[in-house]
Amino acid sequence: MADSVADRDQLILVAQTGDPAAIARLLALCQTDARRYAHKHCHASDVDDAVQESLLVVSRKVQSLRAAAAFSSWLFAVIQRECRKLSRSLFRHEPLTDDIAEAQMLDRTDGALRIDLAHALESLPAHYLQVVLLRDFEELTIAEIAQRLSEPPGAVKSRLHRARELVREYLLGADAPAKS
Repeated sequence: MADSVADRDQLILVAQTGDPAAIARLLALCQTDARRYAHKHCHASDVDDAVQESLLVVSRKVQSLRAAAAFSSWLFAVIQRECRKLSRSLFRHEPLTDDIAEAQMLDRTDGALRIDLAHALESLPAHYLQVVLLRDFEELTIAEIAQRLSEPPGAVKSRLHRARELVREYLLGADAPAKS
């Protein structure tokens, strides 16, 4: 393990010199951690954008990093900032009325809607997916889910609500017209 940390620190030092190959290797090396961290701090639909923007910031500003040992915490701070930025931009848009949302859903074929729903469910973090599957597919009550997960019913209700909102956001985003 010490060798891998030393190798990573050496790669960071070389990337700080502006070496394009070292920067590319560093970005490839930290992409998995960046994605995992973004999944914990971003809306499911924002993970890819947050990771991409964060890695772009890293590639541009790695030269200004003072110590290689600080790289991981710096990377996580950059990702967290990008997640907050994307979250704020999410709320700048006018929310869709239920009528408009329903009309968008009705415009899709059943097959396309099934595929989009499957993709939406796959995009959910595991703890959200779990409650959706237990409630909507296994048809358990909130009390049964709470008992199975050893969590308070209020926490289960909150998680289920958030999971459904993420699915709705994904489904409506998949059909949203492009803005020019």
